[in-house]
Amino acid sequence: MNLLLRLVLFCLLLLCLGATAGAQGVSFPDLGTALPGHQDVTYLDLARMVIPDLKTGTDGFYAGTLPIDMRHIEGPDSGGSPPPTSSFPNAAVLDIKTGGKDRLTMLFDLGDSPDSAEGFAVLALYDLSGKPKLLDAVNVAVDRNSYFREPNRLSLGAGDDAVVTMSTHFNSNQGYVGTALIMVRDNRFQLIDMIYTFDENVCAYRRTQNLAFQTSGDNQPYAAIKVTVTDATVPSEEDCGEARPEASSHDISVTYRWDKVVSRYVKDSDAFERLSAENAKRF
Repeated sequence: MNLLLRLVLFCLLLLCLGATAGAQGVSFPDLGTALPGHQDVTYLDLARMVIPDLKTGTDGFYAGTLPIDMRHIEGPDSGGSPPPTSSFPNAAVLDIKTGGKDRLTMLFDLGDSPDSAEGFAVLALYDLSGKPKLLDAVNVAVDRNSYFREPNRLSLGAGDDAVVTMSTHFNSNQGYVGTALIMVRDNRFQLIDMIYTFDENVCAYRRTQNLAFQTSGDNQPYAAIKVTVTDATVPSEEDCGEARPEASSHDISVTYRWDKVVSRYVKDSDAFERLSAENAKRF
């Protein structure tokens, strides 16, 4: 996708989501700036642990070829290949905690995959406690453009955070979003769930599916996570030559609880899978 168009879509997305990145901890530093507490290391040095030949271009963008090998967050049957070349102005940076330790994550949207309708986006995990070290990197793209999604991170306890990313694309009147809820265990990313939603804006109505997240600390060692999709339809005032639907709104909720036996989060229903199947009929 054209780089300028990707930037425009990113700005529009932030406005649509009401994202206040700074308040939530996501930043977009110039990759040439030094890391806090590491004056001899830049964000570009961290980025080169993912894309070894990344360089500063004459247009202010950073360009490189193939990233290191990595898995897709959903597993070996998901995702496509990275683009042979990529170019981007910056990366999203988010501090998190895992296992009681401070970690840094960076999200790089590398653009379109050559063998998939999805893009290719790298979520990288770094240890900055000594000499900066890359701990893990995964492809989190399930659609064309990928970002951290508000609230960006969720506290699972005093020393652990989950990360929230999203992949999306829009056409003239439809928006497709895949939201990934990701935790870190033993310095590796682990998917909790992928949630797919669908927005539609036509003459007669606007239908949106917005997500909200809530954690509860009564489940050890990690908090329970309740995710709610509010599916709302708002009729328009336009004369569209067709009947307008009634205004409606209902919530669809799923709660994820840590299961010590299988060492992962387990959800209490398949409501989001059913929602995704229902949405697919409207595409």
